[in-house]
Amino acid sequence: MWVKIAEGILIPFLGTTLGAACVFFFKKNTIEKFNRIFTGFAAGIMVSASFFSLILPSLEQSESMGKLRFLPSVIGFLIGMLFLLLLDIIIPHIHIDKSEEGLKSGLKRTTKLVLAVTLHNLPEGMAVGIVYAGWLYGNENISMMSALALSLGIALQNFPEGAIVSMPLTSEGVPKSKTFLYGVLSGVVEPIGALLTIFAASFFLPILPYLLSFAAGAMFYVVVEELIPEMAEGKHTNSSTISFALGFVLMMILDIALG
Repeated sequence: MWVKIAEGILIPFLGTTLGAACVFFFKKNTIEKFNRIFTGFAAGIMVSASFFSLILPSLEQSESMGKLRFLPSVIGFLIGMLFLLLLDIIIPHIHIDKSEEGLKSGLKRTTKLVLAVTLHNLPEGMAVGIVYAGWLYGNENISMMSALALSLGIALQNFPEGAIVSMPLTSEGVPKSKTFLYGVLSGVVEPIGALLTIFAASFFLPILPYLLSFAAGAMFYVVVEELIPEMAEGKHTNSSTISFALGFVLMMILDIALG
């Protein structure tokens, strides 16, 4: 059982690592050319995963509350949004599509860029941990395959995020080996966050619906604050809109087919 959990929480980290490895195989302008497509795809996966893997199970687990079964989902979702907003304010980081603004702080730009993607990865790691915790502790609404589907979906959208960290830094003279390391480090928070969430969930099983929607709210914050503005930049946004739809549909298929 724990072997399957270890594999599940490491899959998203593998996606980030493979994305960071792009620095050895592609030119920087290759990633930039498809950046909006990658961003739209990632946003679609996160929105779909938030609903099908997190909010929907939260609602199903609250059916005993009758017409008020929406309360845990609403409360958890809003707290998750506020939690990420607080982290966004406290942690100095660059908004990936507005990197020059990050220069106003005293931290190095490379450090701030890594912090930005790390901030993105935090709610994703929490989401994976919460879903696997539900399966581990026998929640009937969460299966191992549905948890695996969430891990696979997040791994797919982590691939471009890993590239977004490593590729731009090469143009600033940072060695490829170091940029790869920065990309890998930005994804370390996911398995750590997932594992800590799994252990913490054992003490909070009665409020699991709140935790599921909390993770959904945190992921939605990342989508609205970071990904949607970036995918909507420029004159032609059809490609990012289509990639958003493809990401959403792919995650929905994974969740339903494997769940």
